[in-house]
Amino acid sequence: MSNLVMGLDTFGDVPVDDAGVPLSQAAAIRQVIDEAVLADDLGVDVIALGEHHRPEYSISSPETVLAAIAARTRRLKLASGVTVLSSDDPVRVFQRFATVDAISRGRAEAILGRGSFTESFPLFGYDLSDYDVLFEEKLDLFVKLLDEKPVTWSGTTRAALQDAEVFPKTESGRLPTWVGVGGSPQSVVRTARHGLRLMLAIIGGQAERFAPYVDLYRRATEQLGTQAYPVGMHSPGFVADTDEQAKELFYPAYKEQMDRIGKLRGWPPLSRISFNNEVAAGSLYVGSPETVARRIAASVKALGVGRFDLIYTVGPQAVSARTRAVELFGSKVAPMVREIVAG
Repeated sequence: MSNLVMGLDTFGDVPVDDAGVPLSQAAAIRQVIDEAVLADDLGVDVIALGEHHRPEYSISSPETVLAAIAARTRRLKLASGVTVLSSDDPVRVFQRFATVDAISRGRAEAILGRGSFTESFPLFGYDLSDYDVLFEEKLDLFVKLLDEKPVTWSGTTRAALQDAEVFPKTESGRLPTWVGVGGSPQSVVRTARHGLRLMLAIIGGQAERFAPYVDLYRRATEQLGTQAYPVGMHSPGFVADTDEQAKELFYPAYKEQMDRIGKLRGWPPLSRISFNNEVAAGSLYVGSPETVARRIAASVKALGVGRFDLIYTVGPQAVSARTRAVELFGSKVAPMVREIVAG
């Protein structure tokens, strides 16, 4: 049996009920908690919650939701996916994760990143012109906090610290921390330089094109003398009982989401042909348990990663379909992937 880590990832997309009526954002948060409890019961390894500040997503404070999940689960690792460190305070981020780690008896993991949207910057009073320096400086401070010793630090983005103690401490003495990277070589090297884990966000195209980044991370850690961890990847997808059912359930919500984002970024509307191509050979893992498992296993083996997180929600899907997707991922997809990779 493979020791591959298999996880689920969500931004807390606001779903609809069976009559097509959108849930409230509060109900959407509770739905994610219920799905995480189900995932834990089925043996899924990780739940990762993304941070967004937009009406179509319900989770703006991943650590708060993770704390609720921690109290209702036994073994599930609890991660963000990602925490937008650039527009947050590293000390508070560390404290929140250390608190989740305490509640969960050591199951918390931080995944830090720049985020895929920019709403958090003006919301919290940051200038987008400082985009790069904000992440660089705040990551530098966060890495110092991970040692759980008095911190002395100075920079341009927050007040300096002098022998500052930060509480609570973790029982293990080290909070597992990843950096989410979308395809920048500089980001890969920075992750290696800080001795952190690398999580590749692969949301389009063939996964194999990210192989050079996995190799770069391993070479960089070797040259810099830092810890080399197994690399992770996360990609969107959806599991239903048959291939056709999965595509029919997933496509309308996916198109709505992609077209909404596309208007902001100048992309053309998503076509069914493009969607089908991405499902067949790209980074959309949509289909029956057997189809999704084979495609995940192929990507895992091609990249040599040690963790795969499926972004299992997209837009206004039905709660019943989402719940079934979690059931199928935990009971069928994850075991099949591990078996294929191990064989």
